[in-house]
Amino acid sequence: RLMGQQQDINNLIQRKIAVDEENARLKNEFSNLNQKFKDKSQELKDTEECARKKEEQNRLVIKNLEEENKGLNTCCADLLNDLEKLRKQEAQWETEKSSNDARIKNLETDLAEAREQMKELRSICSNLSSQLALKQEELSQKDCDVIRTK
Repeated sequence: RLMGQQQDINNLIQRKIAVDEENARLKNEFSNLNQKFKDKSQELKDTEECARKKEEQNRLVIKNLEEENKGLNTCCADLLNDLEKLRKQEAQWETEKSSNDARIKNLETDLAEAREQMKELRSICSNLSSQLALKQEELSQKDCDVIRTK
């Protein structure tokens, strides 16, 4: 029984040694972390100062951008008005174009009909020319006959 307790004591001593080593390691780590914390605190202060300066610069930039934005809004409104005028003009031109296209189509139809009439008239003219030539031939023949008769 004593030997069992001695074994337990030895185990506890080994655990205490391990815990002491872990404690020393954690104290060292804590010290390192504490130094890092101080470094980071200083870095945070520097960053906050830089952020304040940046914020002031940003305020000035925002103020300038707001003024520029007002000008751009005015310009945009003018452009929108111009766009609306152009759209109305485009609609008017589309109407005129549609009307002109219809007129062109009618004129093309009239032209096609006129060409057909020209073909017919040429044909008639050709026939009449042939008939005239025959009649002139006949007339010439009759003139010759009349002269012979005289």
